[in-house]
Amino acid sequence: MDLDGGNRRVFNRLGGPSAATQPDSSKNQKVCYHWRAGKCSRYPCPFLHRELPHPSGPTSAAANGPGAPKRFADDSGFSGPAPRRGPNFNNNHNNTWGRMGANKVVRKTEKVCNYWVQGNCNYGDRCKFLHSWSLGEGFTLLNHLDGHQKVVTGIALPAGMDKLYTGSKDETVRAWDTNTGQCMGVLNLGGEVGCMISEGPWLFVGIPNVVKAWNTQTNQELSLSGPVGQVYTMVVGNDLLFAGTQDGTILVWKFNAGTNSFEPAASLKGHTLAVVSLVVGANRLYSGSMDHSIKAWSLETLQCLQTLTEHTNVVMSLLCWEQFLLSCSLDQTIKVWVATENGNLEVTYTHNEEHGLLSLQGMHDSESKPVLLCACNDNSVRLYDLPSFSEKGKIFGKQEIRAIEVGPGGLFFTGDGTGFRVWKWGEPVPKP
Repeated sequence: MDLDGGNRRVFNRLGGPSAATQPDSSKNQKVCYHWRAGKCSRYPCPFLHRELPHPSGPTSAAANGPGAPKRFADDSGFSGPAPRRGPNFNNNHNNTWGRMGANKVVRKTEKVCNYWVQGNCNYGDRCKFLHSWSLGEGFTLLNHLDGHQKVVTGIALPAGMDKLYTGSKDETVRAWDTNTGQCMGVLNLGGEVGCMISEGPWLFVGIPNVVKAWNTQTNQELSLSGPVGQVYTMVVGNDLLFAGTQDGTILVWKFNAGTNSFEPAASLKGHTLAVVSLVVGANRLYSGSMDHSIKAWSLETLQCLQTLTEHTNVVMSLLCWEQFLLSCSLDQTIKVWVATENGNLEVTYTHNEEHGLLSLQGMHDSESKPVLLCACNDNSVRLYDLPSFSEKGKIFGKQEIRAIEVGPGGLFFTGDGTGFRVWKWGEPVPKP
């Protein structure tokens, strides 16, 4: 291996004195494309981190004549390899950092400033990164409540209660006072919470091999056995409780008012892998699975009516909105389905994202316009106007946002790695 020769070649590319004597010096002395774009991360970089000087002699006039590209000399005088920088530093020496006029506006990147999160960003309003957990107008952050040790997988607001409940992979359920934001209690379940929903006074929590049910008014507690593996998703429809499980089965219970208990009603089989999303609409149950398919079931007969196979990865979430079914997947698409004359569903629109999709939720903003909330696996939630899918805003998290829930009065909630945030549509709340 020619180590010395290799070092000479790199040295010449960085503008060493022998470069001019090399026959191929014009090929070696190239300005780094990535450095010009302000994002070179190579160390050492084999190309120049400075602009080439103007040529001298009789050729300079031709080089700078009409039609010749304009070059701007680097005022730093730096010609060596770029030093390592922190994640919030731009390696472009022609940037405007430190030379920003007071009347100039900094163009923000769609990334939350790491130093701001830690409370020690020195750039203030001049920082190119966001000092906010959101982008967009019309909604504002009211509160951020931490307490869980792992990702929040469920948020529920039982009817008639002044408490909000969150479940997490840290195997706990926490109760929060909606007036003060204080944690009122922690319940250890001994298993990761895969999902959580509420229906009337009942709170349902899915953990491995069982569904826990609590009546928040009477404090009655029930354990619904039958699931095999983790319970990933639940929904209530036609007075039935449905639970999607790890083995691909959808278990069904019916509430018996006489005995004040839930009795097994059916077991729906058809998916070959875990069922991770359920929704009820138009007298049908829709199920999304890790087998990449969506199945439509009759709520009356509990028979499978149709299997949809247009997704190419896990169908993470389903949403019924008016006459449409919306589905999102790790295949980076949101699909909008509509029923044809024969009652079967067909894709009428596909929205493409740059990242895998985790969860869908719908609500109306302060002007009663429909908005789609869509969690992506890049630690963000996209907000889209419907039906145009024009972007309305973004919400950012420290980790993946797996739970989104809608509350009364324009409130909505997003849960990420340690807790959840409370948002509200309307005018921003003035800071004290």
